[in-house]
Amino acid sequence: MASENSHNSKKGVGLSARLLLLTIFFVMLSEVFIYAPSIGRYRVVYFQERIAAAHLASLALEVPSDNLVSKKLQRELLDHARSYGIVLKRPASKSLMLSDDMPLQIDATFRMDEGSFMGLIGAAFDILLSDGSRTFRIIGQSPKDRNVVVETVIAERPLRDAMIDYSLNILGLSIVISLMTAVLVYASLQWLFVRPMRSLTAAMVSFRRAPEDATRLVKPGTRTDELGVAERELSGMQRGLRAALMQKTRLAALGTAVTKINHDLRNILATAQLVSDHLEVTEDPNVKRVAPTLMGAIDRAVTLCSKTLRFVQEGATELDVTRFGLAPLLDELSDAASTIGDGSAVLDSRVDARLKLYADRDQMYRVLLNLARNAFEAGASRVTVRAHSEVGQVIIEVADNGPGLPDRVRSELFQPFARSTRAGGSGLGLSIARDLMRGHGGDIGLIRSSEEGTTFRLNLPVEHGQGERPTPTLVHG
Repeated sequence: MASENSHNSKKGVGLSARLLLLTIFFVMLSEVFIYAPSIGRYRVVYFQERIAAAHLASLALEVPSDNLVSKKLQRELLDHARSYGIVLKRPASKSLMLSDDMPLQIDATFRMDEGSFMGLIGAAFDILLSDGSRTFRIIGQSPKDRNVVVETVIAERPLRDAMIDYSLNILGLSIVISLMTAVLVYASLQWLFVRPMRSLTAAMVSFRRAPEDATRLVKPGTRTDELGVAERELSGMQRGLRAALMQKTRLAALGTAVTKINHDLRNILATAQLVSDHLEVTEDPNVKRVAPTLMGAIDRAVTLCSKTLRFVQEGATELDVTRFGLAPLLDELSDAASTIGDGSAVLDSRVDARLKLYADRDQMYRVLLNLARNAFEAGASRVTVRAHSEVGQVIIEVADNGPGLPDRVRSELFQPFARSTRAGGSGLGLSIARDLMRGHGGDIGLIRSSEEGTTFRLNLPVEHGQGERPTPTLVHG
């Protein structure tokens, strides 16, 4: 509860607000990339307009010589063209119109047929960042007549003021577009994404508080997009987790109950064993006939109770990892296998004497003995063990010539207390074997099973360095 309160107290900017801010930011950023070439283009258009106005003003000089243009009219024409002076060049003639306040110095000359894309942008920003006190000469072809070249001298300040006004208009328009886009995107994401995500998150938090409560399960909708898939997958995961938790709870209760009754049950069976021992010496032929069956049933019941109690009571076991040869271990296992059943069982070791394992020797003996015992008790007369090294691991294959595994038990082969392949089996051997192998960082699996026999494969990590010892691992079993 404390952790939950700390999480609630640390809530910051929500996902919706972040989306809104990011939308505004990216729209403004895109407007900046649009503004840079547009302000460069605005400067070019301004120059073109000044050239066109200069050409128009200079046409007054073309009146007949007996009708000279007055100085006053020239000044008005220059003011209208916003120019200090105009030069009009034709292939066969040249006209000049000058103002009385013509500046003594030209700060820069721009030709309309010159300039790169980035150069035009840089020149526009240079004007915006200046103080507007410079004087420019603009040279370009007249838009009215391509054979006429116009030169005009203009002041920088009117151009700079016009560019600033244009920039402010672009800024205002960008802000409006950003806000409108952000609101629309925010509303769309809020409806399509954020609201369902909040609902999904709330359902997950609610389920975490009480996973056993069936009313807290996510109810998937009919959406076919990624969120719909997430809802359905989460619902399936919650149902599976709830079923697993309920099964774990029942198994825990069952384990507690088994532990409590197992002692009394073993005492009852011990008494039955004593009675059955006396039945062996009786002379009654009917009793002699049923006594072996009765004694076998009692022995199996005692064994089942012992295994069940040991499985419930055993805790985590620390592995004593050493480096040892697999062949000597199989020799010991062969001796133990000869005592199973009527003594005719054979364990055939086909392992290179140089092959070494890096594991807990006693636990590996227990794994292999479980596999061999299961095979012999299921009807096999021979178990063959092969092993070889691969990259980073040792592969051990245990094959028998038994009748194979029934289809009904294969899906639950490694589950504790699942259906056994033989009468009286507890179903714990393979479950313990898998726990031990996974505790070593390896695993065990069924490779094949048919009427010709069954093969299990064990994989075990190899030693990673000379003298290197892995951290001891805790395994169940």
